[in-house]
Amino acid sequence: MEKESKTEMDLIAEERYTFVIVGGGIAGVTCAETTAICCPEQPILLLTESNIVKTVANLEPVARYLYKFDVQERTLAGTCEESSKRLFYPTVTTQVGTLQHVDATDKYIITSRGKKIFYEYLCICTGGRPRLIEANNPLVLGIRDTDSVLELQKRLEKSKSVVLVGNGGIASELAYELKGVEVHWVVRDNHIASTFIDPGAAFFFQQAMDKKQEQTSSTQSPENARGIIKRLRFNEITASTIDSKKGAALGPDWHKNFELKGSCCSENTPKIHFKSVIKSMCDIFDETQNKKLMKVELSTGEVLFCDFVVSATGVDPRLDYSCKPPLNIDATDNGISVNEMMQTSNEYVFAAGDVCTASWDKADHWFQMRLWTQARQMGSMAGRSMAAHFLNETIYQDFCFELFGHVTQLFGLSVILLGRYNGQGLGTNYEILLRTTPGQEYIKFILKDGKLRGAILIGNTELAETCENLILNGIDLTPFGDDILNPDIDIDDYFD
Repeated sequence: MEKESKTEMDLIAEERYTFVIVGGGIAGVTCAETTAICCPEQPILLLTESNIVKTVANLEPVARYLYKFDVQERTLAGTCEESSKRLFYPTVTTQVGTLQHVDATDKYIITSRGKKIFYEYLCICTGGRPRLIEANNPLVLGIRDTDSVLELQKRLEKSKSVVLVGNGGIASELAYELKGVEVHWVVRDNHIASTFIDPGAAFFFQQAMDKKQEQTSSTQSPENARGIIKRLRFNEITASTIDSKKGAALGPDWHKNFELKGSCCSENTPKIHFKSVIKSMCDIFDETQNKKLMKVELSTGEVLFCDFVVSATGVDPRLDYSCKPPLNIDATDNGISVNEMMQTSNEYVFAAGDVCTASWDKADHWFQMRLWTQARQMGSMAGRSMAAHFLNETIYQDFCFELFGHVTQLFGLSVILLGRYNGQGLGTNYEILLRTTPGQEYIKFILKDGKLRGAILIGNTELAETCENLILNGIDLTPFGDDILNPDIDIDDYFD
């Protein structure tokens, strides 16, 4: 039997493609689509860990260079042939498998199924892995993809209390959307959602949370009963096959597809534990409830008891495969170092998305954050770069890398972040202009030397293109003073 199996494996061992892209997330799929457009006659392989991949849909311009979009899950060939035809060009082959080894000298990869696949150009888009506060603990659940969200949904049905750890986008959305369960939100900062916003905006959002609580108490409409979560897969997922190590990351507005409700009837806003971290955790058996609980001690000395802990504390680049010779790894965050063409230390190996680190000299108004927006941009840039190298053409970095921009939703409100929106890298010598209307809008401008360097637009997103132009053109706003945010002056018409 062993000899027969080995012979069968040898028969399918070697395949050859011009381009091989590893990863079924936004970066990998965008890279495959872009490469197919640029090189429509070359064979392309997209290697994914699942029959379900993430694709960008409903791409809509918010400003000249800023877009919002939906993330949809599509089924690949083998499960739904028609869906695959709509998803990819005829030259793109899809296979399910996990990357095990890269031989960058002889230009081939080996998959978990024993296949040896030769390439001329390789793009690694393996994404990130949840950074758990404690690994291998069944009462600690990491949130990153659809599988982990489904597991969360299952556990909530029998839970009365959870401890939520983290202060980024997913943690903030969970804190806002979890219902029928007591939520203890542990954040190491002095305000919520610190990954994206400042203390002023955090206070604005806390008011929104209080307003939601009042509305929930007075009425329970079907819409209010819906939940949220980021980065999903549907068709082949069941609660019994959860593996949070697999699957592409959640996309924007993932929460629209889930109901996250605990076993309690009462509705409470989360209890937020500011400037605290988890000091220790241990399992205990509660005889009154006849089940295991988690005892959590915080750095403040407070002790909490919960059914389980939700860890939404970010991701690390996923590098669980060998490579010979090794690619250069950035020492700051352990991502694969890439230049402005998304090219690694090997001329024929590229990388995009959460797995890589931007190691080029960055533009004044751009910086890297591991977001689905940048995954799409990097995937597209990697596809263009590989095609240009293959065709011996010269291209330049996409203009999207001149200005940081991100469109999302937090606590039920639209949010646009532009440039150095929190004064990142500007030191302390900058000016803040602020306009806010409780429950409706929060607009913050960051100015340095009279020029707009960044902006946060919450609720009111109509100023996005104007802000984009002001930042990129470096217009001196000193003559306008505080009137730049005067609600009686239409700066949109004035500067456009």
